[in-house]
Amino acid sequence: MAYTAAGPVLSEAAAPGNMGDVRRSNLALVLGRVVQSPPGSHLTRAQIAASTRLTKASVSSIVLDLLDAGILRERGLNPQGERGRPGVGLELNPARGVIGMEINVDYIAAGVTDLSGAVVVQEIRERDNRDSEDAPVLAALAALAAEVRTAATEKGVEVLGGGLAVPGLVDAGNSTVIAAPNLGWLDIKLDLDRLLPGLPLGVTLFNEAKAAALAELAHGPAGRHDFLYVSGEVGVGGGLVIGSELFTGPEGHAGEVGHIVVDPEGSRCSCGGTGCLETIAGQDAIFAAAGIAGKVRSESMSALLAALTGEQPEALRAVQRAGRSLGVAVASTARVVNIAAVVLGGHFAVLDQWLRPSLVESLATYAPGKILPEHITTAAVGEGGALLGAAGSVVRSLVEAPHRLQS
Repeated sequence: MAYTAAGPVLSEAAAPGNMGDVRRSNLALVLGRVVQSPPGSHLTRAQIAASTRLTKASVSSIVLDLLDAGILRERGLNPQGERGRPGVGLELNPARGVIGMEINVDYIAAGVTDLSGAVVVQEIRERDNRDSEDAPVLAALAALAAEVRTAATEKGVEVLGGGLAVPGLVDAGNSTVIAAPNLGWLDIKLDLDRLLPGLPLGVTLFNEAKAAALAELAHGPAGRHDFLYVSGEVGVGGGLVIGSELFTGPEGHAGEVGHIVVDPEGSRCSCGGTGCLETIAGQDAIFAAAGIAGKVRSESMSALLAALTGEQPEALRAVQRAGRSLGVAVASTARVVNIAAVVLGGHFAVLDQWLRPSLVESLATYAPGKILPEHITTAAVGEGGALLGAAGSVVRSLVEAPHRLQS
């Protein structure tokens, strides 16, 4: 799992301010060093002290706090990089985890990962959430999340906190869904504490596509720092990653590629606009154009894939049109934010072999040379991207503020 640096060193001697603030910053610094260490390596207290310029006594005290909080555990002796007697290695405690949850238009999902991002248990269930009141949807998700949490507990993993991803604009600080048109939610404040009570870190709200973009950053190919993640569901969402950080804009809503206008004379969109990408490349729009309607999500996608495999003209035209329109939207985004790579998630990844030719042609027409075909990839995290991203963001917040788990 990828993280940015935990911040500057605040040594005891250099800090004139509140010593509690210094302690909290150094907790994050030490934990960050453990998290950022290469896979398979287990830093010792002495190695952490050398890399952070903190005293060995301070590091030992901080590590003890992190061990007591259950965030770290000791892992044998590490003979590498030290003179004399080997030190005891440290790693994130695999017996602690976080839960990622997702509400989408036609399903709910929940999954637990350990603190390193490895999936412990995951469940996805189809459910029609269109125009539903939030209370029954949250009740159904709470039941599923409780099952998943119990399954994780049976595997020896204690859940510390959670993240909930939804397909819409959110105000995470106020646990409010500002607008999720495909759910029919507008200014809905969610009671997240009732979703999974008793979690030390609580539950935080995220946008689905942005969470998936963070998952792709953490779990995707190393060395990719700038890309547009495009999420294909009933709606179309997007997440911009620039300089290995999610770019969200001043109000947190940047990257809404699904509502870029690709056909000014087109259909009315659920957002209230006209001709948005979602009206052509969203899941429902593709199913309708392909002559597939009235089925549940999995049946509709299976029927579409069968039609495409059988080279049925109506299905091929629907997906080709979606690819062309996606190319227009991606080209416009690439021109504005100067990115040169795009990652396809959701049904765009599933339909890649049929969608890609028209997408590549469209990009070559509207942004020649800007995004090369080899820089169009499918998501490494698959369908669980939003879950992994929401869970991973909770871990990241813990790394940045581990004092939240101290009694």
